[in-house]
Amino acid sequence: MAAITLQPVIAVLVSLAIAARSYRRKSLDLSGAFTGFIVMAIHIAVNYRLGALLLVFFFTSSKLTKVGEDKKRRVDADFKEGGQRNWVQVLSNSGIATLLVLTIWKLNGSQDMCLNSRESRLITSLVGGIIGHYCCCNGDTWSSELGILSDEQPRLITTLKPVQKGTNGGVTKTGLVAAAAAGSVIGLTFVLLGIFTTRCNYNVALKQIVVIPLSALAGLCGSVVDSVLGASLQFSGYCSVRNKVVGKPGPTVKKISGLSILDNNSVNIVSILLTTLLTSLVCVYVF
Repeated sequence: MAAITLQPVIAVLVSLAIAARSYRRKSLDLSGAFTGFIVMAIHIAVNYRLGALLLVFFFTSSKLTKVGEDKKRRVDADFKEGGQRNWVQVLSNSGIATLLVLTIWKLNGSQDMCLNSRESRLITSLVGGIIGHYCCCNGDTWSSELGILSDEQPRLITTLKPVQKGTNGGVTKTGLVAAAAAGSVIGLTFVLLGIFTTRCNYNVALKQIVVIPLSALAGLCGSVVDSVLGASLQFSGYCSVRNKVVGKPGPTVKKISGLSILDNNSVNIVSILLTTLLTSLVCVYVF
C-alpha cells in the first residue's frame, strides 16, 4: 500500500525535475515543458516500465537532436536551437500512448504484467500498442536526426528519385538502420525492466525476448509509414531565396513532392496511430 501511495509522489518529483531541466536546456519550450510534465507524471504514476519507455524515447531523441546542429541549421528550414519542442509536438508524440496508459490504469491499476494473451488479450494489446507507439516515435526521430547527417543522397521513398536533404519522405540507408536500432532500444528497455517488475512463469518470461526484434520492426515500419505519408501528403519545395527545402508553397519555391494536406505533426500522429494499431495486433497474435 505504501509503495502505491509513494509512486505518484515519485512520478511528480521525477517529472518536474526532467521538465525543468529540459526547459533550461531548450529541449522543450515553456508549453512543451508543462505538457511534458503532465504526460511523464501520468506514465510513471501508472507504471514505472511504461514511464521508462517514454523517458528512453525522450532522452535519446533529445540527445540526437543536438548532434550536428551546425549542419542541421544549414539544411533544416525549421531548425530550432536544441530542437525545442512545444506542447503540440509533445502531444503528437505522446498523446495516444497517454490515453492507452490511462486505460491500463483503469483496467489493471499499477500492476505490471508480461505480454500474455492467455492471461489478458486486452492488456497485451494495450501494452503492445504503447511499445509500438514509442518504437515509431523513436524510429522516426533517430532516422531523421541521423539520416540528415549522412553523406548519402536521400531518395524519395515513393519514387526512389534523388532529392534534397530535408525533403519530406526522403530516406537513406543510414536513416532506416537508425530507425530499426531506435525501435530495438525501446524493446530492450521493456524486456530488461520486466525482469524486475513482473512475475511470470518461465516460458512466458522467455518469450518476452521476442519484443526486441518486434520493436526493431516497429521502429522501421513507423519510419517508413511516416516517410510515405510525408512524400505524398506533405508539401516539400526548394526555396531559391533561402536555399533550403521548405514545407509551404510560395512564389520563390519550386515543388519537389507532396500535397499540402498534412503538416509534420499530422504525419506523426497518423504514422504513430497506424504503428500502434499494427503492433497491438501483432502482440496479441505472437504472445
